[in-house]
Amino acid sequence: MTDDALLARLEKLEERSAFQEQTIDDLSHALTEQWKLLQSFKRDVARLTDELKALEEAVGDTGHREPPPPHY
Repeated sequence: MTDDALLARLEKLEERSAFQEQTIDDLSHALTEQWKLLQSFKRDVARLTDELKALEEAVGDTGHREPPPPHY
């Protein structure tokens, strides 16, 4: 291989490496944002579960579910 061919090949590899590094950074950022969103959803579900339990206790839930309507 000539020096020009090696130089062109090296430049191509460096270019691919730079694009891959940017892609990895983008994916890492997206993953971090998804993790934050998931944590927020978990907190919301926990809060809503606590509120539902409190409402059930306030109503005097006997632990029995209502029977299904007759059309079932």
